[in-house]
Amino acid sequence: MDKMPASIFNDVIGPVMRGPSSSHVAGAARIAAVVRQSVGGDPLRAVVDFDVNGSLAASHDGHGTDMGFVCGMLGKEITEPDVDRYARLAREAGIEIEFRILDYGAEHPNNYRIEVWGRGGERHLWEGVSVGGGMIEMRNYDGFPVSICGDFCEALVKFPRGGAAAMKDSPLVAGSAPDFAQVVEGGNGSLLSLKYSKAPDIEALRAAAAGQGALDFVFVKPMLPTLSRANCSVPFSSARDMLAFSEGGNMPMWELAAEYEAARGGTSKDEALDKMRILVSIMEGSLKEGLAGTEYADRILGPQARLIEAARERGALIPCDILNNVIKSITAIMETKSAMGVIVAAPTAGSCGCLPGTLLGAGLALGKPKEEITRAMLAAGLIGIFIAEGATFAAEVGGCQVECGAGSGMAAAGLVQLMGGSAEQCVDAASMALQNITGLACDPVANRVEVPCLGKNVMGGSNAVASANMALAGYDKVIPLDETIAAMYDVGLKLPLELRCTFGGLGKSPAALKLLEKLKDR
Repeated sequence: MDKMPASIFNDVIGPVMRGPSSSHVAGAARIAAVVRQSVGGDPLRAVVDFDVNGSLAASHDGHGTDMGFVCGMLGKEITEPDVDRYARLAREAGIEIEFRILDYGAEHPNNYRIEVWGRGGERHLWEGVSVGGGMIEMRNYDGFPVSICGDFCEALVKFPRGGAAAMKDSPLVAGSAPDFAQVVEGGNGSLLSLKYSKAPDIEALRAAAAGQGALDFVFVKPMLPTLSRANCSVPFSSARDMLAFSEGGNMPMWELAAEYEAARGGTSKDEALDKMRILVSIMEGSLKEGLAGTEYADRILGPQARLIEAARERGALIPCDILNNVIKSITAIMETKSAMGVIVAAPTAGSCGCLPGTLLGAGLALGKPKEEITRAMLAAGLIGIFIAEGATFAAEVGGCQVECGAGSGMAAAGLVQLMGGSAEQCVDAASMALQNITGLACDPVANRVEVPCLGKNVMGGSNAVASANMALAGYDKVIPLDETIAAMYDVGLKLPLELRCTFGGLGKSPAALKLLEKLKDR
């Protein structure tokens, strides 16, 4: 099965969550949700291994991996207000979860190797990765290669060798109309993997499998907002193809985004707008919460967003009203995140301030209505599609350039849309913004996603404003967006591991190490 096209609401804008990192919290929660379902939703014990050479070995505690995984095993949504009490909740539920750091040669820095036991005697082995922005891929199930990303209903049926093929050819399976059916033969038997865009009659499938000698039957529900299907096609997947599709550049960027997402999700353009409108409302709530002031014991920075307005009132700031409003808004949303408030990972939790704070801050300062901000967010989301297809949103793979940097490029395009610019100008603004951030390291201080993350979000917003104005004025971007994305990804892959979310750079400065020790006592 070929890789499904990226979706704005799966890969780019979202998930809605609490916690410091979407790769760690949301990704872990989704991985655990799959594992939990494999033991009938009633886990007893799990052992989770992180590779010593990956990013999770050093950051799984402070960045929220443990919290996300435990919540997923408990069946808790990561928007619930008590997710940070995960350890106590697991004890109360009688679920034992052990995290180990081992050297097992994982190929991905966000790799999970999991053994799980259910209360009904079930036992399974899983391997999966958090690929960035909360997206996951489960890659191995009980020794069989699989690809489960949360965008299908999935049935996994184990047989003795040769049994899976017979089940695949049965009238019941054919009648259940799977979008994809695959047989995998292995040394420990055979596996029938069935993917459905619509839920089948699970109990009929289970009974048929038992009748044909199945050793085990696992059903996994989808968890992503946009489901996939067979023959899923999109009108374009690159900026170059989008501009060719856009009727000579006459279609606005937001409409191209809606057209893309309608094709990807099998819905309408109005539904794409409705989905984004809901997410913008959540972003507005995050902004409001941050501006009101937040308190949370286990963080580095206190509330600072209010300082911008106070300084502006006393005439202490360089007069750049729109930019200062963007700085204030980005700070407020980042503070909501750090206080365990609800945010939208856009494109990630670590960069959740840059895009929403820039478009909301500028939009409010310009007096733009919510509908125009929603359209700008859709336009930004389409830039994210090109990044998702050509690179990654995981700082563990490509450094902060693919998180705050990506958010900056998306925000630049959104600002151009907000000002009524063309699709070509949106793309050019994004390219210039991304050209300005190549090589940006991810070097969080004291195992928290606050310093220098706040400053990098603010820098991303400032870069977006400048790049948008440059594009609107007619500056030459020189390098097309698709080539800029490819170059950014190439640079990211060449960054040393220490600069990809594993405490190099600022994270190993003496001040950072002192702060880490101090926070351990809280």
